[in-house]
Amino acid sequence: MFSVKTTAYNNSIMLNICDEEILGRSISDGSLSISIRSSYYGGRIVDEAEARTLLKGSDIINMAGERTVSLSTDLGLGSLTGVRKISDVPFLIVFRM
Repeated sequence: MFSVKTTAYNNSIMLNICDEEILGRSISDGSLSISIRSSYYGGRIVDEAEARTLLKGSDIINMAGERTVSLSTDLGLGSLTGVRKISDVPFLIVFRM
């Protein structure tokens, strides 16, 4: 399951999506600290089929979590070279034009 939030931004659809189980988690790597908040990543829980549809239909995608990033790269959205890991959590941002 995935936690999602969609927003209209500059005539684009922005999707914030993460693995459900990391929602609410705080992670750090050296001086960098990030909170994976429901205010950013939503709180609407969707299954993989709906996550696929949202990923395919979004122009800007901010994602976090192993399953989310894996699903995105399996769909050809982004590449593993763009993934940044903070602690043990992968992050990827995709801009589609």
